[in-house]
Amino acid sequence: MAGYKNLGAFKRKMEKRLSKNTDKNLIAALAEATMVVRGNAVTSIVSGNKSGRTYRRGTVVHTASAAGQAPASDTGVLVSGITMDVDVQYNRVVGQVIAHASDGGGDNYAKHLEFGTSSMAARPFMQPALNKSAPRVFQIMKRKGLIK
Repeated sequence: MAGYKNLGAFKRKMEKRLSKNTDKNLIAALAEATMVVRGNAVTSIVSGNKSGRTYRRGTVVHTASAAGQAPASDTGVLVSGITMDVDVQYNRVVGQVIAHASDGGGDNYAKHLEFGTSSMAARPFMQPALNKSAPRVFQIMKRKGLIK
C-alpha cells in the first residue's frame, strides 16, 4: 500500500466506494464468476482422458466419455454452445452459464448429456463446474466487497 500513510483511512474510503457501487460491483463480480464457471465446464469437456467407447466415424477416431465423466469433445458444438449472461431482472442481478448444443433438429442435447436419458447415463459437466468454481466465486465476491 505504498503511498498511503493511513491504511485505516484507505480502507474506509474503499468500503465507502464499494457500498456506493453495490450494483456495479455485483454485475462485475457475477460477470467474472460466470466466466470462471464457464471456463471450468469447457475445460472438463476438452481435457482429461475419457474412458468410454472408442469408435471410428469416417476418418475420425473418437473416444467417448464413460458414464459420470464430462462429455468428450467431438465436433466442438457443445463447447461453443456454453455461454454466459449477466442481466438485471426484476431488481435482481442474475448471472447465468447456459449450455445449448443443437443436434441440427432443434433439440438441445446438452441437457441430455448433463442429466442423462432413459437410454444413456448422465455425463455431467455444468454442476461439477459450478462445484469446482465455488471457492473462486466466493473469493471474487469477497474481493468486490459483496460478502465478508
